[in-house]
Amino acid sequence: MKVLVVGGAGYIGSVCAELLLNEGHTVGIFDNLTEGHRRAVDSRAQFTEGDLADCDRIQSTLAAFQPEAVMHFAASALVGESMENPSKYFRNNIGHGLNLLDAMIATGRKQLVFSSTCAIFGPPERLPIDETLPPRPINPYGESKLAFEKILRWYGEIHGLRFVALRYFNAAGASENFGEEHRIETHLIPNVLKVALGLMPHVEIYGTDYDTPDGTCIRDYIHILDLAHAHILALKAPKSELYNLGTGGGSSVREVIECCRRVTGHKIPVVEKPRRAGDPPRLIAASEKIQRELGWRPQFQSLEAIIESAWKWRQKFPNGYGD
Repeated sequence: MKVLVVGGAGYIGSVCAELLLNEGHTVGIFDNLTEGHRRAVDSRAQFTEGDLADCDRIQSTLAAFQPEAVMHFAASALVGESMENPSKYFRNNIGHGLNLLDAMIATGRKQLVFSSTCAIFGPPERLPIDETLPPRPINPYGESKLAFEKILRWYGEIHGLRFVALRYFNAAGASENFGEEHRIETHLIPNVLKVALGLMPHVEIYGTDYDTPDGTCIRDYIHILDLAHAHILALKAPKSELYNLGTGGGSSVREVIECCRRVTGHKIPVVEKPRRAGDPPRLIAASEKIQRELGWRPQFQSLEAIIESAWKWRQKFPNGYGD
């Protein structure tokens, strides 16, 4: 297929583009490089620097490239920042996302794979979290993604847009060429590995008094390669659908840090801090639906395998993309 990856210079978008290219698809990447990196753009892809705030730019890109499908990763994605600056999140994740949808309809593009999030659920009533659980986001980031999912349903009903929304749990790990590098890094595993490399003095734990076995938050970590593979399978979905995407397991913050110590052989000092606003204590996915309907199977079930891939990439690129 011919696929336009919007936000393809970011962490998840870059690995998805790499796997698409490896499987013989033709790939275009559209990214404004505010969060993505030019060096994270696969050299085999056709790159367009542009912003979804610019309606003409995205429409002309779609008209020129004429993709059969679009993957949409371009969004603001920091929970803490969304609690401080909700306007940015509603503008970028909803308003600018609408620019993409309108440009797709105007150019006759009718298939979309959307990067959603488990943050739409908030603190769940039960675990693991399946697609029947009612969404109750507790931060503007999750609210913005949920709102866009609802918009997609209406664009499907009115304009014939076919979409798959994938609600990620915690993406982690790396491919051989592309890894996790954010200008403001809030994710646990890359920050722990920076401590192991001597780039940071310690890792911070936000909240040690949650109702969990060791008092720290529990998350479902999914390897970036498994995540990317799910997007490629979503291109073959026969109808619009919503899928949760995780491994069904959970690791606490302390367990992740201890695993990083084993993998890297470094001590990794810890500083305990108060809770962050908007962090649910436990998020664990039920992914039976996508396994049953699209045949997805995660290949990297162990936390150690995920961290080993991230550590290998970090050792190869200790300063990340360096931009």
